Amino acid sequence: MHSPLGDVIELRTAASTARIAPLAAALAGLEVRGVELAERTPDTRIPSHGHGIVLAPWPNRVRGARWTHDGVEQFLDVTDPSRGNAIHGLLRNTAYRVADRTDAAVTLAARIHPQHGWPFLLDTTVRYALSDDGLTVTHTARNLGSARAPWAVGAHPYLRVGAGPLDEVALEVRGGDRYLELDEALVPVAVREVETGGPLDVRTPRPLGGLDLNVAYQDVATGPEGAAALIAPDGVRTVVWQDPAFRWLQAYTPRDFPHVDADGAEAAALAVALEPMTAAPDALNSGEGLVWLEPGESWQASWGIRYEENA
Repeated sequence: MHSPLGDVIELRTAASTARIAPLAAALAGLEVRGVELAERTPDTRIPSHGHGIVLAPWPNRVRGARWTHDGVEQFLDVTDPSRGNAIHGLLRNTAYRVADRTDAAVTLAARIHPQHGWPFLLDTTVRYALSDDGLTVTHTARNLGSARAPWAVGAHPYLRVGAGPLDEVALEVRGGDRYLELDEALVPVAVREVETGGPLDVRTPRPLGGLDLNVAYQDVATGPEGAAALIAPDGVRTVVWQDPAFRWLQAYTPRDFPHVDADGAEAAALAVALEPMTAAPDALNSGEGLVWLEPGESWQASWGIRYEENA
């Protein structure tokens, strides 16, 4: 039987394993030193809740699936029907091809063709490089067209720090002084300061069990120290780091994620998505974070996941 994920690629080092799906170039599992750092997607179904997928050429939502380019209104396909938006770009249902592969790294490639609401031609790649302490993810884009083209990218991993329930695991977002206020369509309407001690304040670590988040933090910390961390009760942590190009981090804590245990049993549970993004939600309309690539121009940036033990 063929997997809906495609032929899943397993990367290995002496201490780590990662599973990468050709469908949406999705991260389907990550384990470092015997510790699960990402939720596992079974080969039998597509990624639930968008787990691990690449969000390109924009992350998050476009209001009403409409935007204007050079004075012409563009109509994207509605892929968020309950709210009438276009969501998470144009590659969610695309099977990437393998461009390069070693035991510990793989580069997947996909072309974004002109289509409804998107009159551009881009080549994109994502490279997953596994090490003994984590995973580095590098995105590239190149404009193949004859006019400049907008570009943004994000990722949608649901992360863990071990196999147990997440309620007592703490979340910390570094920087995170400002967030994007959303309306009923989950599209930004304003930038707000995070209230100290308020429900969105995770600058000091707070247990996930007490959080209800679906929020984009702006100007999070960049560089190797990390933008966010999940901290287990014993102090070990899963760290998300981001290049300066990734100014935003979306944090989302659904309670109905189908967690798969080591025996393959599945049950709805709390999960946490930590989503690096180079642009704000609705960037095609606001311009916040969009990069405009000239014909032939290329772009590259990275983010990653790292496991840390107690100091």
